[in-house]
Amino acid sequence: MSVHKSDDMRKVTTHRLSEMKQRGEKISMLTAYDFSMASILDQAGVDVLLVGDSASNVMCGNTTTLPITLDEMIFMAKSVAKAVKRALVVCDMPFGTYQGNSLEALSSAIRIMKETGADCIKLEGGEEIIESVQRILSAGIPVMGHLGLMPQSINKYGTYAVRAKEESEAQKLIADAKLLEEAGCFAIVLEKIPAQLAKKVAESVNIPIIGIGAGGGVDGQVLVMHDMLGITQGFSPRFLRRYADLFSVITEAVGNYVADVKSGDFPNEKEQY
Repeated sequence: MSVHKSDDMRKVTTHRLSEMKQRGEKISMLTAYDFSMASILDQAGVDVLLVGDSASNVMCGNTTTLPITLDEMIFMAKSVAKAVKRALVVCDMPFGTYQGNSLEALSSAIRIMKETGADCIKLEGGEEIIESVQRILSAGIPVMGHLGLMPQSINKYGTYAVRAKEESEAQKLIADAKLLEEAGCFAIVLEKIPAQLAKKVAESVNIPIIGIGAGGGVDGQVLVMHDMLGITQGFSPRFLRRYADLFSVITEAVGNYVADVKSGDFPNEKEQY
């Protein structure tokens, strides 16, 4: 077993994440969208698997996260949950399934929990969606928050630039984090905000803060699997570290396969019945 992997093979729960924060153990989180990949990531020791609405981009080819539907998210989360033995499985609630209507938010969250086998849900926003958060929590469904850059609000921002650089937005972000904690969220993702602000948020709440482009002063990190494995090209924000170049590996492998089929080299004598 890798020395960096958690030596605790118990199922990761929301309670265990808070224990990890208390003892200073960093939380590792990656996105997953299908059974085979989720199985590999789980066995490799990732603490949290997020069935992210980033699937809208990397799986479906949309330019934003907005088009993906609740049915599509449920389909993927169900596949991921079947593969996972240890990691906590979080499913994003897609755009339009919780904003402005807490009853719809609750029924969307209940569908995810009943139909997927995921452990909890994640939604974007603070004060503006707090009623939905409270209603979902009242049904016993754990909620992970998401503040900072919120991709479902991209049309409001008009840019994917770093958020909360101005004092007023920074103060609102801290207030929103405290509001989400008070409501009962078990963790919050902070996306693309100044590292000092993220550290301040992590220190001012008792729940784990997981960052993406939010520096190292938080309680854990999340990346999109396709980005960190080097499957996607042309997306290179400062916060992304590529741990592999699967684009090249796959391209070469497929190229070799095509060449072998064309030349008649595949299948050879040993590869037929």
